[in-house]
Amino acid sequence: MSDWCTIESDPGVFQDLISSIGVKGIGVEEIYSLEDDYLLQSIQPIHGLIFLFKWEKEVEKRECLKFYDNDLFFANQVITNACATQAILSVILNTKNLEIGEELNNFKSFTEQLDSQTKGLALSNSDVIRQVHNSFARPEPFVFTEKKRAAKKGDEVYHFISYIPFKGKVYELDGLQEGPILLGEYTNEVDWIEVAKIEIQKRIEKYAANEIGFNLMAICQNKEVQATQDLRQQSLRLYKALITLKGKEGSQLNQLQEAQLNELSKEFNENDLKAGESFQNNTIEQLNQQILSIQHEIERQRAIIADEQRKMAYYKVENARRRHNYIPFIVELLKLSAKKGVLSNLVETARQKKKEKSQQSQQLKKEENK
Repeated sequence: MSDWCTIESDPGVFQDLISSIGVKGIGVEEIYSLEDDYLLQSIQPIHGLIFLFKWEKEVEKRECLKFYDNDLFFANQVITNACATQAILSVILNTKNLEIGEELNNFKSFTEQLDSQTKGLALSNSDVIRQVHNSFARPEPFVFTEKKRAAKKGDEVYHFISYIPFKGKVYELDGLQEGPILLGEYTNEVDWIEVAKIEIQKRIEKYAANEIGFNLMAICQNKEVQATQDLRQQSLRLYKALITLKGKEGSQLNQLQEAQLNELSKEFNENDLKAGESFQNNTIEQLNQQILSIQHEIERQRAIIADEQRKMAYYKVENARRRHNYIPFIVELLKLSAKKGVLSNLVETARQKKKEKSQQSQQLKKEENK
């Protein structure tokens, strides 16, 4: 098994990992507050939550299930740094009706009857999944042949876990635990979030006194995919309403309505008019009001699509920067600095700043211990 790199807790990184593995139609949204009900409602359906917190060497013993539904995917984490990808897969592989791609379909089928420990081994030995994960590895200027040391007390180490709804129950899936942790039950797609929020809040409060390094992300339907579907639905409604208005005695389409009808006629036909909503019983005034409302909704969906496309373009640039090897540039910069005789001054300034920062840190600790 080759090493797995650490992964930054960032929605752009997670979005790239999910897409690169072959999953389609999935989005990642960062949640800044558990009380932000507007955001939580706007990104429904939420397939799962991924929570990042500071890892402690002494793993907390939780009440885990020894026997659970065979369809529930749970894998023990058997290799360091794999928890980010493992948390993602814990959501993806426990969500129905997703287009997960050939690689994950094969992996899911292969591991279906395996125990959690062997599933973890199978995950760590998947070349495709490991390569996608390690695509975010930082370039190293030197290659070390000795093994990396294990994390010690005081090291800044973080861990990812998942919260998912599954067949009416809410689970916490943590690869470092012996099995899934049952948190409660739910009755619909929204209620499960409330169950998960209670447990997440408990974790935050437990460490809140001396730790602020938390992060929460939702794995949900891609907003652009949803908005594209809604846009088509609203466009069809507009087409039907315009056709109906044009056929009403005493009515006449304005210039904008005529242009929209001509454009929509290229996308829809008479067969599309037969199914769904009908506007035949509406008056001319009602039709004009409905057309105006539909037009506003179409513009709203187009704005969502444009925002998502801008966001994905931003993620693409940021991920390219994450993967870029800046080491040759830095080495060349140091060479030129030395050649111009300014490197020693830069080094001395850096040492002085480090000393001041260390002194400030020590002073803060003294004040906290008073």
